[in-house]
Amino acid sequence: MKTFSAYVEWDPDTNLYVGIVPGIPGAHTQAATLDELQRNLREVLELCLEEYKGSLEDLPHFVGLQQIEVAV
Repeated sequence: MKTFSAYVEWDPDTNLYVGIVPGIPGAHTQAATLDELQRNLREVLELCLEEYKGSLEDLPHFVGLQQIEVAV
C-alpha cells in the first residue's frame, strides 16, 4: 500500500472539484462532490500505475506546495 497526495481545487465555471496527483502522468479527474472526487482519483491513480511498468521510484516525487505573495 502506498499513499499519494492530491491537489484539489474548486472550478466555479463548471461547479466541479478538480483533483490532480502530482508526479503521476495522467492522474487527474473531476467530480461534483469531494467523496466522488476521492473515488475517482483512486480509480484513475490505480489505472495510471497499472499502465506504468517501471519502478515507482522512477516517477517524479511530489515535494509540496508553496505560497507566493504578489501584488494584484
